[in-house]
Amino acid sequence: MKVFVVGSNGQIGQQLIHLLKNSEEHTVLAMVRKQEQVDSFAAQGVETVLADLEGTVDSLVAAVTGCDAIVFAAGSGGTTGYDKTLLIDLDGAGKTIEAAQKAGIDRFIMVSAIQANNRENWHDNILPYYAAKHYADRLLEISGLTYTIIRPGILMNEPGTGKVTAAENITTGNIAREDVAHVILASLSEKNTYKRSFDLIAGEDTISEALSGL
Repeated sequence: MKVFVVGSNGQIGQQLIHLLKNSEEHTVLAMVRKQEQVDSFAAQGVETVLADLEGTVDSLVAAVTGCDAIVFAAGSGGTTGYDKTLLIDLDGAGKTIEAAQKAGIDRFIMVSAIQANNRENWHDNILPYYAAKHYADRLLEISGLTYTIIRPGILMNEPGTGKVTAAENITTGNIAREDVAHVILASLSEKNTYKRSFDLIAGEDTISEALSGL
């Protein structure tokens, strides 16, 4: 399938695009906001489209048309204010969901945050971030799309191990960004993840075992 990646220039997004580019099963279209990002991905042989989560839904529909699946791995990042958290992590996700519906794209994978579904376990110092993720996930759950919501633990830049734990109620843990990217890739066609949400941390199971055991 042709996979549209939102958040292509992020750390998980870049790893995912590398995996998709080298996949025999999928192709990739990377959404970027700046011409220099277009040029950078072009040098890697990656197809891109210019679009902005703060733009219109119709502009996103035009960007995603022709794709078979969407991965939303975007985030406002830790250096911006909570105004951007609202506009990117919540409204940007909502717009992308609407664009998927309008473009007739059924498969949608959301990268969320561990325990975003459970207010009692939100971290006090980033409550607005968790609220944005919580409601973006809920919008996806009621969208009618074939969704998967992946809620990774604390993200690490160390090399992935290929071993994870995936379950519906993990309260804490770390995971390498590389492993998150591999889980996204595997989830695209793993029917056991369809219309499912789960927390994800480093563990002892292979990714295939973890997803099939949900």
